[in-house]
Amino acid sequence: MQTSKYFSLLLLTTFLMGIAFPLGKLGMDYAPPFLLMAIRYLLAGSLLIPIVKMLGKPGPRGRKQWLQAAAIGLFQSAGVMGCAYYSMNWISSGESAILTCMNPLIVILLSSVISGVSYSARQWIGVVLGFGGVAVAFGLSMSLNPGTFICLAGAFCFALATMLTKRWGPAFDMTALAAYQMLFGGFILLVLSLCTEPISFRTTTASVSILLLLAILCSMIQFSLWYYLLKNSDAGKTSSFLFLVPLFGVLMSRLLLHEPVTWYVASGGALICFGIILVNRKSRALAYVARNNKASI
Repeated sequence: MQTSKYFSLLLLTTFLMGIAFPLGKLGMDYAPPFLLMAIRYLLAGSLLIPIVKMLGKPGPRGRKQWLQAAAIGLFQSAGVMGCAYYSMNWISSGESAILTCMNPLIVILLSSVISGVSYSARQWIGVVLGFGGVAVAFGLSMSLNPGTFICLAGAFCFALATMLTKRWGPAFDMTALAAYQMLFGGFILLVLSLCTEPISFRTTTASVSILLLLAILCSMIQFSLWYYLLKNSDAGKTSSFLFLVPLFGVLMSRLLLHEPVTWYVASGGALICFGIILVNRKSRALAYVARNNKASI
């Protein structure tokens, strides 16, 4: 792949991941968070599955693979973005983007404890810097609240989904897995919405436009570009650019929502980004993050 094409697609992909956060907050003016995400993923999955079939890609086979796809959908689509969007009832979309994209740091902790994977001193320094960045961004602003912890739960769901995809993904066509896990995640979010929220979607030109942007640009197109990059370039190098997601999230939140970017949030975000760079740089042990990490944001 040509260098200019690679970086152009990489910037576009991470931009689409980042802009999903302020778009989601805008969408919450028209629908509650779980319902908004349910419609997003049900629509994206329903549109992507026929494309998968037309391309001749196999879907899940047997009861085991259907359950695996459902489990990944539970953590990836429902857990990650359900928590991220629900947390915006308390915190800004920029803060939600920063916390959610701590996934690579959490993967190190979980895989070290669960799988016994060994990491270098540089990677552990990256973890310390990343979590230190959270303390700076949120501790200094004295904004610790339920949204902070809900969003952290979403980041843990992201890490668990990454590890499950690493373990089960080789048996699937990845495009088909993404389509079906989005559909499963959408159904889970719909059930959660029915149990916890008033079912209300205010239909306007703005609300429909936001929903289509989330479903088509920030789900289907972003996903397709991300996996195209992982397949046609060095996966470790590509994954190291995930730090751009919270950067774009904060910048677009400032532009679209006029959210203030204070010095401590900016400094904390910079520390988290630097920590993620250290974690991913020349990281063979975390190559699976690059191969299997999907942005549902």
